[in-house]
Amino acid sequence: MSGAAAAVVAEISAHGGALRFDRFMQTALYGEHGFYTEPRPSGTGQRISHAGTDQRTSYSDTGERTGRAGRRGDFLTSPEVGPLFGAVIARALDTWWHEMGKPDPFVVVDAGAGPGTLARSVLAARPECGGALRYVAVEVSADQRAAHPAGVESRVELPTTPFVGVILANELLDNLPFRLFVFDGGWKEAFVAYDGSRFVEVLRQCTPLPRALPERAEHGARAAVCDAAAEWVDTALSRLTSGRLVAIDYATTTQSMTERAWREWLRTYSAHQRGGHYLSSVGEQDLTVEVPLDQLPTATTVSSQSQFLRRYGIDALVAEGKAAWQQQTSAPDLAAMMMRSRVSEAEALLDPSGLGAFSVVEWRR
Repeated sequence: MSGAAAAVVAEISAHGGALRFDRFMQTALYGEHGFYTEPRPSGTGQRISHAGTDQRTSYSDTGERTGRAGRRGDFLTSPEVGPLFGAVIARALDTWWHEMGKPDPFVVVDAGAGPGTLARSVLAARPECGGALRYVAVEVSADQRAAHPAGVESRVELPTTPFVGVILANELLDNLPFRLFVFDGGWKEAFVAYDGSRFVEVLRQCTPLPRALPERAEHGARAAVCDAAAEWVDTALSRLTSGRLVAIDYATTTQSMTERAWREWLRTYSAHQRGGHYLSSVGEQDLTVEVPLDQLPTATTVSSQSQFLRRYGIDALVAEGKAAWQQQTSAPDLAAMMMRSRVSEAEALLDPSGLGAFSVVEWRR
């Protein structure tokens, strides 16, 4: 039994024999021995895109992971596709900085920053706002924070003092602990128990029911209630005196969840592959959910990642990359190779069956 599983068993006992699903998830992912806090060896092979389909993206990983388990180690997100994503984000930051009257300092908070991949790409793009930029990378893992690049401020939590700027949350909300409900003659809440050999699900009456749940559903229908995600958005917005919060994630609605197979919107990931049942391999696999936008504070705008990236100039950056490559084809250097890679990076980032279909949700203050 893993350390995380043993910790869950202890919590189940302490809570009278069953643990609410969000508390189970908190311990399995973020507890002392959780998926994001317990060191694990790297695997080799392909990393999987966190998208609605199981589209695989080739990504070599031949070394051992020396840090602790983390999002960036088990599946591919947009910043890991290559530096193009960060270059587009840098262009967006410049646009917003101008719209806000060129504030100095201009605080940009990268929430769920992992090892700082996005930060590196943004800084390497040399945005115009760079002279005023205060880049804050928020990451819970100490090992991931240790990998953050020079020039950023590393933190465990969001800044507590309100500021003018932007908060970025790329694939963060899907990973926050959520409650789980099942329709069985009425809505019941899922708890996790231990029968001596494995974790099992126990359904209990819940009063009052969360308002997000529809009144009726098919027998066996399931839905996630993402209180932690909604609270995180509220907290993030409270930190902004002026600016915007931008969350990028796969998204859905509560009603859609109830009408689909739960495995389509509640997913597990481990060792670059889709994982097993959410009650198996506790502490050894990630747990994620499609984010129900109807449960979050009302957004200012919602667009697809493809639309967002095109709005802030990905096509111009790709054209620039092609031109630079053509000028260097006879004797290409590393810079020319990187410019050439923009073509394949854009294909992955804009893919309508993969990363391009992610939702970009913006709140402005």
